[in-house]
Amino acid sequence: MSVSYGFRPRRRAHDAIAEIHFYGTVGYRQVLDADIEACFDSISHAALMDRVRLRVTDKRVLALVKAFLKAGVMTETGVPQNSETGTPQGGILSPLLANIALTALDEHLMAPWKPGGTMSTQMRRRTRVRKNLPNWRLVRYADDFVVLVRGEARHVEEVRAEITAVLAPLGLRLSPDKTRVVDMREGFDFLGFHIKWMRKRGTDKWFAYTFIADKPVRALKRKIRALTHRQSQVDLGAVLTRINQIQRGWANYFRHAVAKHTFDRLYAFVWWRIVTMVMHRHRMTWTALRRRFKGPQGWRPIVIDGIELFPISSVPVTRYRWRATTIPSAWPTENIEPAA
Repeated sequence: MSVSYGFRPRRRAHDAIAEIHFYGTVGYRQVLDADIEACFDSISHAALMDRVRLRVTDKRVLALVKAFLKAGVMTETGVPQNSETGTPQGGILSPLLANIALTALDEHLMAPWKPGGTMSTQMRRRTRVRKNLPNWRLVRYADDFVVLVRGEARHVEEVRAEITAVLAPLGLRLSPDKTRVVDMREGFDFLGFHIKWMRKRGTDKWFAYTFIADKPVRALKRKIRALTHRQSQVDLGAVLTRINQIQRGWANYFRHAVAKHTFDRLYAFVWWRIVTMVMHRHRMTWTALRRRFKGPQGWRPIVIDGIELFPISSVPVTRYRWRATTIPSAWPTENIEPAA
């Protein structure tokens, strides 16, 4: 389905975030922030195989998939443990099989969007709004998903009940602690981003903003701290190389958010960690450090063993454009009007 973005050809997390941004802008601002409890561990093998058989008739392939599901896992004590439900976490087929199972959710929630459905055209969706009926849109990345609803909070609860009924035959259920109904004005986290409907500073206009969530920032800082411990004896050049790799990958993922301020703060954090490590390693005073790394034009880039510290603050922040139904696909997809 066109609403699934995880482990799909030519699709990525940014497409899911851009879709939330678009539909939030046009009025879908009641959100079911959902979490499936132990998704990979709980999928019913029978229900999953039934869905695989809808597209695959080769008995050899079916037998191979079933053998993968029944293979079990090796515990920490070295004892094999049979698996009656779920797919092995980290298994090469697990993301694909989870996607296959959760297409049941895609098909149910997006059925009204198919040609002839009650939400298939812009006019029909507007008619539902005038009649105080909800419109909704699913955005899913593997087992993480949100449902955007143009309506009221009670409509989101109705959709939640439908989702519970769809997941039950698959052996799945929503986590009661982590699943919540939220207004986009309160903000919610999805795929490492924090999405919030808020007023633009200095104006009376409101927009959907995408920030970097707190959790990935804390995770990045933990990695940097682990690499720059004062007592570490690892070669400083190797430390800089690894930090640069981590920063580049992290920044490339989050550079489409409102991230400039976060990048600036992270650069200052990394700079101080490296400087403190260098001072401790070489027993340098602050005066000696300034003499080495500061020139007439201010602080020079930190270069150790020919390796320069990557300035994460220099990464350009650009908007990721919503690709809608123009995403290339190896399979035919329904043509849906992508409007309110």
